[in-house]
Amino acid sequence: MKTIIKNGKVVTPAGILNASVLIEDGKIAGIGEISAAADETIDAEGSYVCPGFIDMHTHGAGGSDFMDGTVDAYLTASKMQARHGATLVFPTTLTSTNEELFESFETYKKAVEANKEGARFGGMHLEGPYFNPAQAGAQDPRYLRCPNDPKEYGEIMERANGILKRWSFAPELDGAPEFAAAIKKQGILASIGHTNATFDECEAAYESGATHMTHFFSCMSTIRRERGIRIPGVIEYGLFQKGMSIEIIADGIHVPKNLLRLVLSVKGVEKIALVTDSMRGAGMPDGPSILGSLKGGQPCDIGEGVAWMPDHTCFAGSASTCDRLVRTMINIAGCSVTDAIRMMCENPARMMGIYDRKGSIAPGKDADIVIWNGDVQVQRTIINGNTVYNAN
Repeated sequence: MKTIIKNGKVVTPAGILNASVLIEDGKIAGIGEISAAADETIDAEGSYVCPGFIDMHTHGAGGSDFMDGTVDAYLTASKMQARHGATLVFPTTLTSTNEELFESFETYKKAVEANKEGARFGGMHLEGPYFNPAQAGAQDPRYLRCPNDPKEYGEIMERANGILKRWSFAPELDGAPEFAAAIKKQGILASIGHTNATFDECEAAYESGATHMTHFFSCMSTIRRERGIRIPGVIEYGLFQKGMSIEIIADGIHVPKNLLRLVLSVKGVEKIALVTDSMRGAGMPDGPSILGSLKGGQPCDIGEGVAWMPDHTCFAGSASTCDRLVRTMINIAGCSVTDAIRMMCENPARMMGIYDRKGSIAPGKDADIVIWNGDVQVQRTIINGNTVYNAN
């Protein structure tokens, strides 16, 4: 099967090219002037042609949450995410009982097999349960604890059986350095989040293998004073440590314009990934919703582009989609198209260790492609050479 995408502005690591893209048997076979015969020709009509968006932190979309515990919830969320340009997502859990967690592993495996029409699943991201209660955010405090039981997290990894790709934790907790080293040894991305750690505690975690930070600026410590002495926190360490990558919820609300510009200036494009951290309200109309699973989640409200706790005093999560992140970075943060796409596609692929096959339009890579117009409205989403969403 050969497909040609013509008349597009192709976003590549080398820049934006007025070129065609040849897809053959689910892979990118060529970029440039393509004269080969094709089974299908797609006219991009001057729109951007870029790698499929990769969301390395998402809890759900389309009215479904991955903690609902059903294959249908996974498939519903993945279809909505594909409508907004995502071709690969990493389903993310909330704190829960271990029994519920183990059930989610089995549901994930079934969903991978059944998923034919939505964004594909790249593996699971555990958000918790090893978090600081003082920075719990919307996480259920009943299930928070320290990572000081190697038998427990060893069993979790064993039960996951290779599908666990990322784990977020607070580095100041008892046992955290040993935990970070253990999951890194298994090829799992160790990520700092929901934490009141000091600069020095972050340094210890980094040296043990934690190389990423979860939803930067959200639920993490900053400078505090002890007996008049200023103690830098997680935010300061994240900005300081060149080897540390970070992710931002670039909806313009969780991280407003001034902080977007600050982190771009200090951290640099190459160490930033854009994530939705979306809950079930992503892609849905405003109104009442539920954060977490249907059977045990917390009520919340969708409005003003974000999810709120019922009293509207704090956020309950993100209602963003990937195309909105790109739109925000271009229109609000002032990024170039190539930089925004790098943070949405290339950088997540590198951070998750899959850049050899995902994250850029290059010969030999998977033909995961999204076509979008100048307003970053998705026209078509293609996964492994097959169209899974067509706005027309």
